[in-house]
Amino acid sequence: MIVESPAKARKIATYLGPNFVVESSRGHIRDLPRNAADVPEKYKGTAWARLGVDVDNDFEPLYIVTPDKKSTVTELKSLMKDVDELYLATDGDREGEAIAWHLLETLKPKIPVRRMVFHEITEPAIQAAAASPRDLDKDLVDAQETRRILDRLYGYEVSPVLWKKVMPKLSAGRVQSVATRLIVQRERERMRFVVASYWDISAVFEAATADESGARSFSAKLISVDGQRVAVGRDFGPDGQLKAGSESRVLAEAEAQRLAQALADASFAVSSVEEKPYTRKPYAPFMTSTLQQEAGRKLRFAAERTMRTAQRLYENGYITYMRTDSTTLSETAITAARNQARELYGDAYVSPQPRQYTRKVKNAQEAHEAIRPAGEVFRTPGEVARELESDEFKLYELIWQRTIASQMNDAKGTTLSVKITGSTAAGEEATFSASGRTITFPGFLKAYVETVDEEAGGESDDAERRLPNLKRDQPLTGRELTADGHTTSPPARYTEASLIKVMEETGIGRPSTWAAIIGTIQDRGYVWRKGSALVPAWVAFAVIGLLEQHFGRLVDYDFTAALEDELDGIAAGREQRTRWLTGFFFGGETGPEGSVARSGGLKNLVGNSVDGIDAREVNSIPMFTDSENRSVVVRVGRYGPYLERDLGEGKSDRANLPDDVPPDELTLDMAEELFATPIEGRSLGTDPVSGNEIVAKEGRFGPYVTEILPEPEEPAEPPKTKAKKAAAPKPRTGSLFKDMTVQTVTLEEALKLLSLPRVVGKDPETGAEITAQNGRYGPYLKKGTDSRSLTSEEQMFTVTLDEALKIYAEPKKRGRQAAASAPPLKELGPDPVSGKPVVVKEGRFGPYATDGETNASLRKSDTIEDFTLERAAELLAEKRAKGPAPKRAPARKPAAKKEPAAKKAPAKKAPAKKTTAAK
Repeated sequence: MIVESPAKARKIATYLGPNFVVESSRGHIRDLPRNAADVPEKYKGTAWARLGVDVDNDFEPLYIVTPDKKSTVTELKSLMKDVDELYLATDGDREGEAIAWHLLETLKPKIPVRRMVFHEITEPAIQAAAASPRDLDKDLVDAQETRRILDRLYGYEVSPVLWKKVMPKLSAGRVQSVATRLIVQRERERMRFVVASYWDISAVFEAATADESGARSFSAKLISVDGQRVAVGRDFGPDGQLKAGSESRVLAEAEAQRLAQALADASFAVSSVEEKPYTRKPYAPFMTSTLQQEAGRKLRFAAERTMRTAQRLYENGYITYMRTDSTTLSETAITAARNQARELYGDAYVSPQPRQYTRKVKNAQEAHEAIRPAGEVFRTPGEVARELESDEFKLYELIWQRTIASQMNDAKGTTLSVKITGSTAAGEEATFSASGRTITFPGFLKAYVETVDEEAGGESDDAERRLPNLKRDQPLTGRELTADGHTTSPPARYTEASLIKVMEETGIGRPSTWAAIIGTIQDRGYVWRKGSALVPAWVAFAVIGLLEQHFGRLVDYDFTAALEDELDGIAAGREQRTRWLTGFFFGGETGPEGSVARSGGLKNLVGNSVDGIDAREVNSIPMFTDSENRSVVVRVGRYGPYLERDLGEGKSDRANLPDDVPPDELTLDMAEELFATPIEGRSLGTDPVSGNEIVAKEGRFGPYVTEILPEPEEPAEPPKTKAKKAAAPKPRTGSLFKDMTVQTVTLEEALKLLSLPRVVGKDPETGAEITAQNGRYGPYLKKGTDSRSLTSEEQMFTVTLDEALKIYAEPKKRGRQAAASAPPLKELGPDPVSGKPVVVKEGRFGPYATDGETNASLRKSDTIEDFTLERAAELLAEKRAKGPAPKRAPARKPAAKKEPAAKKAPAKKAPAKKTTAAK
């Protein structure tokens, strides 16, 4: 039996006994070539090998066994020699079906093959799946292959345009570009936003006597004056200004203060009382999107972290399959949830009838069960607490609570809305409003309360506000009437949770891809995180601007969603793969109006647009005009973004733009401050020794200080003989330390930096000079070609010759070995494979996890704070699976010349074989 992961294989093996050999493929074993080196020799001369897809031969893909999986394939082939049946037990979605097909095509088994699918890893589920195998689903395979080919065509056709017109190494993607556009558009809204102020009045009202509960006073807000509604936050648009056509009245500060004073002595009475029953139904069980969103809100997990944790829970038999867009529960699961709710909370808290949650699923073949605890009887969080790591326990508890709550009774209570009216001496009528909610029966809220989005400004479902029992026309006394000022807020930036929500609502991508897409746009430098918010980089503005202007269909939200539906049609067998790809790439009559096919196809769309793209225009983001009506723009350059101001007559001001300034926080005042520190550098003063000017500058590799050398004097007369030109002297430079900035570094500090490299002394044994230097990876000592790290920047200026010699007397530690002596950044616990303690260390190329034997670099999306033992074990397992790095082969001696061999008759060529993708 072959599954995808080692963890899954280990768990399943415990259920099947000695008659089964359970092994893992460790994910996909074949893919399209990643680069020219991956292309097999026989295809290197073909025009389509660069793509890895023969677009002129029914879009036949060229699959290769990836280099890191060759040993896996060899191992699997070897194991098949001693068995009499093969079960392909990969996941039951598109990716899993594709992995199963690739295994079949690569291993070419001569024994019976069965396709086995299950949605939870429990003994009954595995036994049932083994007893009821099915055929390979060719439609699902076609759907995955089509998406892979489509993404390759999209990336390989559009990305070179970005390289040529924006900067090298950028990438475009069918979903990643649209997700980036969502984030860029939100930032544009924030940049256009103009803050506005509005005022209202809050009051505390008091009844003459307390009610039976003892309540007497309550708070209320002004809602109208003389029948005209007072403006509140929702009356203002995303630009911060009052919405067009709004009839609400915006109170200014002076008017609100006057009105509050005028109402201080007014008589008030209850003008209306409205009481209604309150009912709140349980939330549906989790599917992929809602799990990612709720884990983001409640646990502060990134989407990738949520999916990694859920993967481990699934593979170890704790939850059902975690990639699903279904909220349906099986009859077994419903019974288990109801029984557990009854045991924990009593009969009154269980819904009278089983609850089934249905929703429109775009692809019925992928409509698995909702995410829930595995098994016919759910294990409570308390029962699994000792078996799970911290992240796993938190996520399991969340899934368990949500599943149990889904089969519980409604929460019930009452809501009360009260309006209070009073008049000023001048006859102005003011109406205040107060609302209350009382929960009389918590129902499912006893088990689970969903966290409210912070940017939504709502309140949780279990929040209560109690009001006294009031009656119409009941007199009240107004206390503490206070004028309150408010300002409008820009639209909130997307968090991972809110981005997933809008991608789901608009039909962009699919549950299995959202976490990966969010990770990709961060890894590629299009988006960075500020707290939990996703902020677009300036290069994202340039890329999205280019795509919107010249490839608008490719980043259109409706088009992208329609594309997903068409691809789902292939999975459902409604659409034929080759016909659809032909239309998309070459054009044709397939697809709806406005589709890429009807627009001439991707190839023609790209080919006809490149020459018309003005690189300077797409890399210029207009910002504002200064007091002299001169335009200020952000330009995206090869070495980063910078500010430019047009001074007329072909002249301009330029200033470097710090990477950590969010686009919406760049103001004209900030721009003026940056222009005051010109791109030529900030002058710090004159070196008293050399007389040269010292400046601080922003550079490609960070801030630094340097000296301005005088221009060389021209000779009075040209030399009569042509002499060799002397090399121009180079200015001294020094990188700023981490706690220094261009704006704050002093002349004294700069001269200290320019004194490096500092001569420490000479080795008395060899006579070699020892210097202290500041390098890309920190401070170090250098003696000839032998370098040793120093522990601090200050040590470069204080280390003595004796201290340096002691450092050189110690055995040299190379690479990560040198960092091993430093204290760890984090201690995680024993590795589940080696049993040795795992720690996180700072290495030459960044932080890495190690158990003392295997080292694995942390990924860009990993943070030290959130890094867990489970994640470390995952990275270490991946590194072990790849095996040790290959040793460099010794240099070959030149071959001896041979006599030319006698010519042979030309051999007949065998007909060319089709690529391995033929089905």
